[in-house]
Amino acid sequence: MKLFHLLLPVSVFLPLTLAAQTATPPTTPDPLILKMVGEVSAKNLEADIRKLVSFGTRHTLSDTKSKKRGIGASRRWVEEEFKKYSKASGGRLQVTQDTFTIKPDGRRINQPVLMANVMATLPGTDPTDTRVIIVSGHIDSRVSDVMNATADAPGANDDGSGTVAVMELARVMSKEKYPFTLVFVAVQGEEQGLYGSTHLAQRAKKEGWNLIAMLNNDIVGNSTGHDPEIKDATHLRVFSEGVPANETPEQAKLRRTLSNENDSPSRGLARYAQTVAKQYLPEHEVVLEYRPDRFLRGGDHTPFNQLGFTAVRFTEMNEDFTHQHQDLRTENGRAYGDTPEGVDYEYLRKNTGVNLSTMASLALAPAAPENVGVLTADLTNRTQLKWDAPKLGERPAGYYVLMRETSAPQWQKNFFVTDTKADLPYSKDNFIFGVVSVDAEGHESLPVLPNPVR
Repeated sequence: MKLFHLLLPVSVFLPLTLAAQTATPPTTPDPLILKMVGEVSAKNLEADIRKLVSFGTRHTLSDTKSKKRGIGASRRWVEEEFKKYSKASGGRLQVTQDTFTIKPDGRRINQPVLMANVMATLPGTDPTDTRVIIVSGHIDSRVSDVMNATADAPGANDDGSGTVAVMELARVMSKEKYPFTLVFVAVQGEEQGLYGSTHLAQRAKKEGWNLIAMLNNDIVGNSTGHDPEIKDATHLRVFSEGVPANETPEQAKLRRTLSNENDSPSRGLARYAQTVAKQYLPEHEVVLEYRPDRFLRGGDHTPFNQLGFTAVRFTEMNEDFTHQHQDLRTENGRAYGDTPEGVDYEYLRKNTGVNLSTMASLALAPAAPENVGVLTADLTNRTQLKWDAPKLGERPAGYYVLMRETSAPQWQKNFFVTDTKADLPYSKDNFIFGVVSVDAEGHESLPVLPNPVR
C-alpha cells in the first residue's frame, strides 16, 4: 500500500535528521491496488444483490432443502459463485461451507439448526507467513418478527450489501497473489445472535490463527438516511473498540498509566483504513467512530473483539430504519422493507473499494515490528525507541516512527529509519508514538505502540 500520513502543521514539531535515514519509500499509490479498486463493479454488486433477494427469505431458520428459496439455496449459490472465482484464479481459491449445529437457546433459536459459513480462502504464497486477514458480511435476513422464517425477507442492504461486497472482493482479489492468507466469508446467524461469526472467531482462537485484521461489513449500501432525510454518498463509518474486551488486569494498569485507551489494535486498524481511503478513493471519506458499534448494538466483529482479535465494522453513514428489520408494506405513502431499490450501488462500489484497498495494503505489507519499547530509565525531553525486526515474511526495507499530539485523532508526522531504534528530539510526555514496518514499495504494516522499558 504506499500509505500516506498527513503531516499537519504543529508549531512544536522540530526539524529532524536521523543518522540511519536513507531514501524514503514512495508514497504514491500502488498501481496494482489502484487497478483492483477500479475492477470493483457496481453492475456486479447489483446483480448479486438481486440474486440474493430472489431467494425470498434468507432467515436462519428458513428452508435448507429447496433449490429456489431459503437460507440453504442462498448459501449454495454463494458457494457456486466462489467456485467460479476459484476457477478464474487457477484453483487457488479454496471454497467450503463450514457447518456447525446450534442448539435451542430459549431466545432466537427454537430448534436445533445446522448452520454454515460460506468461506473462500486464498492461501498466501509464503508457507512460512502465518498471517491471516478475514473480511465478512452476513448472509441471513429477517423481517419485523425475528422468529418469522417464512415471510419474504429481501435483506438487500442488511446484509445483502455486505455479502456481495465480500463476493466482489473475492472475485477481484483472488486473481492476484499475496504472501499470506486472505479469507472471504458470508457468515450465517447474525440476526439470531452472531452465531456464524462466533463460530468462526472461536475456530480461529482454537486453531491458533495469526489473525491480524478482521473487517466486518454490515449495512454498507444505502446512501440516504431517514429521520432526518440525509443524502450522503461520500462517507462511510468505521467502528472500533477502545479498551480491548479481553484486557487483563496487568494490561489495564499499563493502559491507565499511559492513558492510551484510544490506541487499541482495532482503533489502529480503523485509522489505517481511513488513511488508505484518502489515497485510493480520495473523494470518499472513512469516518472514525470511537465506539465498538452503533449505540447499544453489536455485529459480527464483536465475537472477534471479545476473543482479543483486531476487528472493526464498516457501516453506511446514515441508516434508513424503515428498510431494516421490516415487514414488506406501505404506510402513509412510505414503502417499508429492505428491497434492492433501497441500495445505492455506486456508493456500495466505493465502500467495497475501501475494503479492498485496506485488505490489499495490509496483505502486501511486511509484518509489524516486534517488542516495541520506549526507554524510560533517564529523565529527558527526548524519546528513545527500540524494537525487533519481524520474524515473519521478508525483512522490511525500514520503519516509520509515527507521532501525534496526545489530543490528535490521527498520526501527524513520521520519520523513516532503517535501524531498529530511533532517538527523537521530542518529549515522550507530549506525544504518542507508533512504529510500522515498510517495504521498498511503500506498503506499511499496522502500527505498534511502544511499552515502557528500562
